Amino acid sequence: MDLLNPSERSEKYREQLLEFMDSHVYPNESVFDEQMRASENPHATPPILLELKAKAKEVGLWNLFHPHSDWGPGLTNLEYAPLAEIMGRVGWASEVFNCNAPDTGNIEVLTLFGTDEHKELYLKPLLDGEIASAFAMTEPGVASSDATNVELSMVRDGDEYVLNGRKWFASNAVRPDCKVLIVMGKTDPTAATHRQQSMMVVPTDAPGLTILRNLPVFGYVDRESHGELVFSDVRVPAKDVLKGEGEGFAISQARLGPGRIHHCMRTIGIAERALELMCTRATARVTFGQPIADRANIQDWIAEARIDIEMVRLLTLKAAAMMDTVGNKAAATEIAAIKVAAPNIALKIIDRAIQVHGGGGVTDDFPLALAYAHIRTLRLADGPDEVHKRAIARRELRPYRDAASAPEQVHGVSDQALVSR
Repeated sequence: MDLLNPSERSEKYREQLLEFMDSHVYPNESVFDEQMRASENPHATPPILLELKAKAKEVGLWNLFHPHSDWGPGLTNLEYAPLAEIMGRVGWASEVFNCNAPDTGNIEVLTLFGTDEHKELYLKPLLDGEIASAFAMTEPGVASSDATNVELSMVRDGDEYVLNGRKWFASNAVRPDCKVLIVMGKTDPTAATHRQQSMMVVPTDAPGLTILRNLPVFGYVDRESHGELVFSDVRVPAKDVLKGEGEGFAISQARLGPGRIHHCMRTIGIAERALELMCTRATARVTFGQPIADRANIQDWIAEARIDIEMVRLLTLKAAAMMDTVGNKAAATEIAAIKVAAPNIALKIIDRAIQVHGGGGVTDDFPLALAYAHIRTLRLADGPDEVHKRAIARRELRPYRDAASAPEQVHGVSDQALVSR
């Protein structure tokens, strides 16, 4: 499979997914909204979502993200990319197919590093879509864009660890069906910088764990929730440490690579839908005796949106292909690049779509305002733009710095140095 020619199985799933979205998801967007408004809990699971999940599972559109064939179809990142884009067109659609974050990342962590007990208690129900999970890494008291800053303490006490500290933006944590957390904290402040952190499996009903509040985002109360959590002498059995003490940073890197590209795939879907809405609105509205679509600046916006979407899609597909062929580490620059490019391009398109919609664009009558809030937040989630740009720049500069430090390099970077990049 190359970037422009999907594999036979990827194309099969794409066609099935498009048909399912047309037949079941788009027609039920208003039903979903109505049921959520009628619910007394803003984080509840509306009946229509349960109904659609059952339908998706029945037709085999389930766990499409999972790269291991024991748990799903075993698609590669490149094969999954167009599917995630389709799901991204509706904010809650990924959950219909059990492909929603943060559960996808937690499922992969439990698959790779969980014990048999973890898999029975949490992994299996997650794969079946029966429970939700949260990932607790970000903290309010430190700059969590640098994961080595985390301060939640994990102190060994016999066969247990005692956890004390605070987390926030733990997505899913406030949901009634959230049953387990994967928590990152500091087990040994004296160890090497990247060996101080560990990850542990913590049930949400653990004594001493308080779900303090949900954090609104741009004034929206997301159904998935973004929980602030307080850990007060929470005791975790040593057997619930994932992979081993000091492995937390390594696990976080393994987890965030696929998670970042999944976000970018879905973001392209949001950008595509915003462009569709912009075109529909522009052709349906008249100002000063002329359709908005005939205005030169609107045509510029539409043309630029198409160009930008095609560029970021190809960059995302390249990153996915590299992850499949040379591994996540070798694809680090491409993953970082799409994490910067995809949300920024989508934001520009959504913002212009809002402008074309006029006052309606900032209301809940259209999905644009909520999409803007989500995508703006994505520029912080899984690492802010500045961290990814820093990583890209450091890799770009490395051969030049190496060449500059070599005595024989007088007139610039050698051909070999450039090739080695």
